[in-house]
Amino acid sequence: MTEHASAPAVEKQVLREALDHSGSEPLLATVFAQLAVELHDADGVDDTVEAVVQFALQAEACTYAGVMLTGHGGWEIGAVTDPLVARIYQEQIDAGEGPLHAALTSGTTMYVADVATEARWPSWSTRLTSYGVGSVLHVPMWAADQLVGVLSLYNGDPQAFSADDEAIAHILARHASVAVAAARDGETMTAAVDARKLVGQAMGILMERFDLDESQAFQILKRYSQDTNTKLRDVAQHLIDTRKLPQ
Repeated sequence: MTEHASAPAVEKQVLREALDHSGSEPLLATVFAQLAVELHDADGVDDTVEAVVQFALQAEACTYAGVMLTGHGGWEIGAVTDPLVARIYQEQIDAGEGPLHAALTSGTTMYVADVATEARWPSWSTRLTSYGVGSVLHVPMWAADQLVGVLSLYNGDPQAFSADDEAIAHILARHASVAVAAARDGETMTAAVDARKLVGQAMGILMERFDLDESQAFQILKRYSQDTNTKLRDVAQHLIDTRKLPQ
């Protein structure tokens, strides 16, 4: 289960078999329903990924969990359940290698069953072993065709994650990816509305001070934005705060 395109069908079958054997379907249904409510009520991306990692501790066989987010500005740590995860994340970003780095660049699931014997990233293996980490699972978070992040699960024991655990992790990652994408859209819309309000206030100041109409006031803000290579909303904010246009 390494390619994101085939994960849904595989994970459904594995999860179905796991539930048939464990009889835990009511429990899983309850906890996933709880997650859906928490993600719906989350206030923005930060609260969304925090809910995801906390849920992972309940639903998965992991000691620590984390989410690394992708975006136009690069990669950023979204949420972690322990500072150790942030340290592990940053070390891989700085080194430019490791299973997390591979998951982010390839968009595929990376499972290291036994950290101590992992030969692909010897430096990473040595560090993780010294941290007491025995196995690692990184699951990409896809929203449509966009990779929005990676869900990471860590356990102190080797061979800690079964096929059932991986299937549940894929379901959790899919819930998380949709929620993160929705939260980002909401934040973008909010920012756009706020920007329009700022520009409107700044235009009002110019119209009153210089007896201009809306078109003239907007053109002045636009010209200052272009001449100073400053975002239009920042020009507007400066005018509102200082009652002066940028130099």
